Amino acid sequence: MNPGIDTTQLDPSVRVQDDLFRHVNGPWLATAEIKPDRATAGSFVALVDEAEAKVREIIETASQAPQDDEQRKIGDLYASFMDEERVEALGATPLTAELAQVDAITDIPSFVRVLGVLDRQGVGSVLGMYIAPDRGNPDRYITHLGQGGIGLPDESYYRDEESAQIREAYVAHLTTMLGLAGLDDAAGRAARIMDLETRLASFHWDRVANRDAQKTYNHFAGEGLQQLAPSFDWTSWSAGAQVPAPVLAEVVVSQPSFLEGLETLLVEDELDAWKDWLRWQVVHSASPYLSSAFVDANFEFYGRTLSGTDELRPRWKRGVGFVEGAMGEAVGKIYVRTEFPPASKERMTELIANLLEAYRQSIARLTWMSDETKKRAQDKLDSFNPKIGHPDQFKDYSALETAPDDLLGNVRRAIAVATDRELAKIGSPIDRDEWYMTPQTVNAYYNPTMNEIVFPAAILQPPFFHADADDAVNYGAIGAVIGHEIGHGFDDQGSQYDGTGALRNWWTDEDRASFEKLTSALIAQYDVLSPVGADGRTVNGSLTIGENIGDLGGLGIAYQAFRLTDPADEPIDGLSPDQRFFISWAQAWQAKVRPAETVRRLTVDPHSPPEFRCNQTVRNIDAFYAAFDVSPDDRLWLDEEERVRIW
Repeated sequence: MNPGIDTTQLDPSVRVQDDLFRHVNGPWLATAEIKPDRATAGSFVALVDEAEAKVREIIETASQAPQDDEQRKIGDLYASFMDEERVEALGATPLTAELAQVDAITDIPSFVRVLGVLDRQGVGSVLGMYIAPDRGNPDRYITHLGQGGIGLPDESYYRDEESAQIREAYVAHLTTMLGLAGLDDAAGRAARIMDLETRLASFHWDRVANRDAQKTYNHFAGEGLQQLAPSFDWTSWSAGAQVPAPVLAEVVVSQPSFLEGLETLLVEDELDAWKDWLRWQVVHSASPYLSSAFVDANFEFYGRTLSGTDELRPRWKRGVGFVEGAMGEAVGKIYVRTEFPPASKERMTELIANLLEAYRQSIARLTWMSDETKKRAQDKLDSFNPKIGHPDQFKDYSALETAPDDLLGNVRRAIAVATDRELAKIGSPIDRDEWYMTPQTVNAYYNPTMNEIVFPAAILQPPFFHADADDAVNYGAIGAVIGHEIGHGFDDQGSQYDGTGALRNWWTDEDRASFEKLTSALIAQYDVLSPVGADGRTVNGSLTIGENIGDLGGLGIAYQAFRLTDPADEPIDGLSPDQRFFISWAQAWQAKVRPAETVRRLTVDPHSPPEFRCNQTVRNIDAFYAAFDVSPDDRLWLDEEERVRIW
């Protein structure tokens, strides 16, 4: 049996009762170095690196000896990216045609039309569009529209005092990039772009508001969409973007007031600023695929300034990322042949069944929820659809045309094919076999409108999943991940969807009030936490509440599921089964993050920093106290009445 835990890597100088995260990961934290081309290091990143290396092998094999047309296309994409000599020789010339289209804009209506033309090719727009099941009626697809148009990570960057230096660096970056593209008065253009984006950002909803499933579900049909921003002619935009009329016949607008604000800027006096902004979108979207001057300048701001990363990722890694973005499931189809043994799916199926049973038992015992709501919660639990490893049917890439000597053309065509695939969903039956992650992705997710939990093959490896380790290790790691994703079905937003995936209130008012009292207490716990490297900034408990509920429910229910296996209480390497369970949990959160990246994540990331995902979660779980004899004098102690127990 694989022990799953190396006790020689624990830090005896840090008491587990004071800091589980550093007791388990202390020696690693003291010696591990973040790779120069990374903003983080840790268990997730290590798995990502392993998957990336395997995918490189797949891509290079396909490049050298393609077995079919799909593999030939993989090879074409990679070859076009790796042909550095040709990319350097082309310089800024691939931008010529798109910039000429911007030059030809004469008024706001022609701006809107060209915006559509370029949007189809992957150039940034003022609005984001995607097709997904209708939250109000999840048996059909509907178009969703959301705010956009800004180049900084979040609207708060345009107004916070703490972000003043980043704003200055952004304007300098705009100036550099526009100059590289051969545009005159780059500094003047950059200033106009920043002014326009600042006003756009003032209409943006913040990230807490954007998490709200009810607030962001605003249905518009017919003329309703056009009335939000009369100057944005959707018919003209659709013609440019080659979007069929039914796609916009009914839509969900996430932030209607953003469109109303946008209307105030769609005036002729702003046309020059809009044209400069669109030129910037052309340059920015293409910059990863242009000569080194563009690539290096892009990294300098988005990598070094925003995330603190020291070095640009090697070209092969960026090439692998490009291929995965364009033909990810074609690569994944090859990946799972060797990287996902049938035994892994069998073991995961068993773990998921046990986690669901533990949730059933836990819900039945809840003291704060009525029998009426419990029944509906159990019905939702019974409707969960687990997906493990990879899709049964992989995406078809036959419509994609590739060439080994046309990098930016490959980029634009891949985006257009993906766009057409999405647009074709309107009027089609819901594809319940679709995956939103590739098999080689180290992650997992819950999809509320399909009430499904999804676990790609690449996360089913140590330290999360050990095919030959004891149950304590597996339940503490992948079991908690499974529990976390199930928990999203019952977090502050997921709990608003029923078992069919419909956004519908299935709670009594009293039960919802009790739930919100518990979540408010959890928000308050996280609001005061400040991670290492954050320069005093704290976690946003309201932004991270969904993930924190997922962590708390996931670990607590994983522990209950582990106990359902009736483990023998025999220690391994001096650790009891319960101790091994919590140490396995802490191993999974092994991570170091650069200070700049820490600050960025506190602003935009709905996940709490790794140390708090580990430590703050266990402070709310009674079994942790029993496993390590935690007392009121210990730093991880939380008074019983302050511990939050939701699910």
